[in-house]
Amino acid sequence: MARQQAGGVVSARDRLATSCGVATEYWDLGGTLRIVPETTVEQTLAALGVRASTEHEYDVALANRRQDHWEQMLPPLRVVREQDTNGPWVHHPDGKPPLIWVELEAGGRRYDLPCEPQETQKFGEVRLTESRILLPPDLPLGYHRLWVQQEDGERYDCGLVVAPRRLPEAPRGWGLAIQLYSVRSRRSWGLGDLEDLADLGVWAADELGADFLLVNPLHAAALCAPLENSPYLPATRRFGHPIYIRPEKVQEHAYLSRADSHVVADIADGLRERNTSAQLLDRDAVWEGKREALERIFEVPRSPAREVAFKAFLEEEGEDLQAYAQWCVLAEQFGPRWDEWPAEAATITPDAHRVLYYAWLQWIFDEQLEDAQRQLLAAGMKLGIVQDLAIGVHPFGADTWAVGDLLTQGFRVGAPPDMFSPQGQDWSQPPLNPVELEKAEYRPVRDILRFVMRHAGGLRIDHIIGLFRLWWIPPGAPPMDGTYVRYDHQALIDILCLEAKRAGVTLIGEDLGTVEPWARDVLSDHGILGTTVLLFERDGDGVHDPNGWRTECLASVTVHDLPPTAQYLSAAHIRLWDQLGILDRPLAQALDDQRREVAVWVDILRREGLLSPNETPSMSQITIGMHRLMSRAPSRLLCLSLVDGVGDLNTQNQPGTDTEYPNWRQPLTDTEGESVLIEDLPDRDLLRALVRSLSR
Repeated sequence: MARQQAGGVVSARDRLATSCGVATEYWDLGGTLRIVPETTVEQTLAALGVRASTEHEYDVALANRRQDHWEQMLPPLRVVREQDTNGPWVHHPDGKPPLIWVELEAGGRRYDLPCEPQETQKFGEVRLTESRILLPPDLPLGYHRLWVQQEDGERYDCGLVVAPRRLPEAPRGWGLAIQLYSVRSRRSWGLGDLEDLADLGVWAADELGADFLLVNPLHAAALCAPLENSPYLPATRRFGHPIYIRPEKVQEHAYLSRADSHVVADIADGLRERNTSAQLLDRDAVWEGKREALERIFEVPRSPAREVAFKAFLEEEGEDLQAYAQWCVLAEQFGPRWDEWPAEAATITPDAHRVLYYAWLQWIFDEQLEDAQRQLLAAGMKLGIVQDLAIGVHPFGADTWAVGDLLTQGFRVGAPPDMFSPQGQDWSQPPLNPVELEKAEYRPVRDILRFVMRHAGGLRIDHIIGLFRLWWIPPGAPPMDGTYVRYDHQALIDILCLEAKRAGVTLIGEDLGTVEPWARDVLSDHGILGTTVLLFERDGDGVHDPNGWRTECLASVTVHDLPPTAQYLSAAHIRLWDQLGILDRPLAQALDDQRREVAVWVDILRREGLLSPNETPSMSQITIGMHRLMSRAPSRLLCLSLVDGVGDLNTQNQPGTDTEYPNWRQPLTDTEGESVLIEDLPDRDLLRALVRSLSR
């Protein structure tokens, strides 16, 4: 959005910013128009390769952008939906259209594509025409290559992606939302893992009729102490976190030597003692034990068939896997942040055997995830595992080390100020550079999507509006001084849908917060489900009628960034905020406000016939009533947080904190603060009552 000056004139700076997708003003969540600081606009433009600071320089930059456009024969990429004939533009000498053809992904060519002139410009003695290439309406879905040949024989090419017009209709059903690391069994190694995922899912499908398990992001973190606790701040989204491997499920475990077998068993026994404890989860201790066990298993010779399978995995994942494994070896030697590595790290060739070990971990992770999904579908789930895709990565992790040119170092992704975060939010991840991303034909995004979808029935995209625009915070600036940068959402969403179509995956977009209404229309038009949360549907002393909620969405009472329902109803989150120093008013006032808020919910549930009008309801009765109210929605998918099923009083993540609160380290516990294991779930009456409340 460009700001108009007096008399309705838009400045050259604002016109330049708008042409680059950089906002100079925006509407906040409260409906107030906010002006972006000039220094923010300048810094953001510079990060996108446009350096200017005076009105004259802005004018020159605008002219250069137009000149650069006309000097390109073709754009880097064109993404269309099936049956769309509106291909990319092509520049050619006036009156001399080029020869045009398409090389199909599956082989073969389509020749003699026509083009229609759109505009002509004269540059010196040369007149150039911009024509629109007309595509055949029956091009198959996929990643193709479009070629043009000029009269002088010179050839140029660009990527051509044909995406589905709309994804297949999502199934109807319900499922559990879990933080996998927190959900342990008696056989866990101190942390929930992929075998626990399979056990929980099979039981939930068979006993409760669940259709999916929505898990936290399983992306890889640096495998050296201190391990990153947040699943939303991974080292890479391209690969999985080996901490979720169950060592004894690796086939080679059965062939350990007697001595190694005893060592591994002792490690497992020591870590299993942690499972019944309600103390904070310790990823460092868990990985230290699993690392030693997995290193011993790795040295066991693989059978010929297993060796063939491993080599096939290495070949399939290619250079990306090698780069990640090399980074792991260097991080093991120098620490998890590459910005703190010594200069000699750039000249070291990592040990090949150690690199192979880290690649092997990814193969094992992939095998165990595939097995878990297979078991869930066999148990009758419609979707099975629903993966979660984080919005970004650690600023000094594997991705920024390997593909740093695609990320805008120094800038951080976050959110503007709102009623929940008056100072805005800083998520610390470096944003993808939209210019470099287009030049790379979105291949890094495609590879990430393929990996997270390969053994899943669904994919939740955290902050999906980030495919439209992201809040960029310049180096050294507070979150409130950031600005929105737009992305080619058409290309990103179409590629997302193409990968989902190929994988047979249902897409769920987390579209909460500040969202332009038309963006939700775009997602709906593609068949991507939205997200609706009951706690956000309050309207004064009432609630937006669930019968009027969107059909194409996933509905829940709460989410991982909000207090569990028991914590919310008991006002424990208010006391926590006071202890952390983030409460925005006196404790007594906040507790009174919370009591009134809960009373409003009780009144709503009574009016809806979901609570007795004469009895004082218990916390469990209110929780059940809220889930019954939510279940009235026509939403295709309903989601029950497992923490609500056991009455957990601890939030997994407290926004606005870092070291002040142990985010992402809370084990699954009940209202009494006792650890709850998977084996305990069949006896949890509240869980079964909540499942019954979701019956439609």
